[in-house]
Amino acid sequence: MVKVSKFGGSSLADASQIKKVCDIILSDTDRKLVVVSAPGKRFKDDIKVTDLLIALADSYISGYDPDYDFNQVMDRYSEIASELNLDENIIKIINRDLSERCLMDKTNTGEFSDCLKAAGEDNCAKLIASYIQKLGHNAEYVNPGDAGLILTEEYGNAHVLPESYENLSVLYDPTVIKIIPGYFGYSKSGYIVTLPRGGSDVSGSIIAAAVSADLYENFTDVDSIFAVDPSLVKNPAPIIDLTYKEMRELSYAGFSVFHEEALTPVYYKGIPVNIKNTNNPSAPGTTIHADIDTENRNLVTGIAGSGGFSSIYIRKYLMNREIGFSRKVFQILEKEGIPYEHSPSGIDDISVVIREHYMPPEKEQRVCRRIKAELDVDDIVVTHGKALVMVVGERCLETPETFYRTAKALSDAGIIIRIINQGSSKVSIMFGMSEDYYEDAIRALYKEFFPD
Repeated sequence: MVKVSKFGGSSLADASQIKKVCDIILSDTDRKLVVVSAPGKRFKDDIKVTDLLIALADSYISGYDPDYDFNQVMDRYSEIASELNLDENIIKIINRDLSERCLMDKTNTGEFSDCLKAAGEDNCAKLIASYIQKLGHNAEYVNPGDAGLILTEEYGNAHVLPESYENLSVLYDPTVIKIIPGYFGYSKSGYIVTLPRGGSDVSGSIIAAAVSADLYENFTDVDSIFAVDPSLVKNPAPIIDLTYKEMRELSYAGFSVFHEEALTPVYYKGIPVNIKNTNNPSAPGTTIHADIDTENRNLVTGIAGSGGFSSIYIRKYLMNREIGFSRKVFQILEKEGIPYEHSPSGIDDISVVIREHYMPPEKEQRVCRRIKAELDVDDIVVTHGKALVMVVGERCLETPETFYRTAKALSDAGIIIRIINQGSSKVSIMFGMSEDYYEDAIRALYKEFFPD
């Protein structure tokens, strides 16, 4: 069985956590491909190594003395290496690597920043490979560039190129444990480029798809995905199994377990994903499947949501008779660089829901002027402070009961629904409301569908 195992920053925050990770790796001979993040927070107010590296890059770019930030990074690695009783040579290797990155040309700030940010995962992988070797096992550090992980040259927002999958397909070797840093790859020009934050999940998914893994394991710091945000509901129900579709909807709606794009490579290969807890590896975790038997499942798999939305309400008499009206609205938004989330409409009006951060005040004014002038509308109103809540489940739309129970639960809680969108995915129902009601809405819906 071929497994690709990815460990997040909380799993690698210090030496004790790294020991747990290595015990997990060595406990299963199928774990030969391991993707690692940079060391994360050791305690609540701690700083992740990636953030320390961003501060270091900013110091160089802004012309400040970088010594303090440089030493902050090296102290983290030195502390880990010392507690793992590793030879001093590994710290010399990391120090030399970081020093060479700092000497790079800084004219292209995106290129320089990406090179420094990638040092977190890169050197963590070297540490872990060195520790497993010290334990007497055959392990090696693998540089993503040497392995053939080629990304677009978009600093901080790179995407995998198709040829990477063929390059990486030969990575698996049953005789050696390969430790691969996540989060970054190389452009065709040979420059280090990073994926968006959370990109180590994407790296693991890419490698799992490339080697046609039987399972992609994603180790984090929770026993499972829960049916609702644990910060809003005490001891929520765990989700043992769910589908890619359900996970995608929940991630979009606010679940932060996975980066939004992390499932794409394994989705197309139909590879199951098992989310497990580094601190409790015997727990079954949550498994994401391509397909699942829904017969005996709950009507609702999970409930998620988030605030920070705005709505553009546009009204024009006989709008339904005007061919291409909606297209013209979306063209204006496209030219302004504003993606939209939902667009429920009537015969004479349409609402476009967007994330607030895409439309600051000056852009909002410009968009409104353009829509008024170019489409000759009767009215346009922008409202802010909206939240979207989604009820998600493969069985959601099998029965009218789901919609009735959802609307009634919100009504009984005194929550005024401003937007409803059932969508065409057939696995979710979306409700829009004031942000003031967001938390109450989540709790009311959870109580309705998970009464036990």
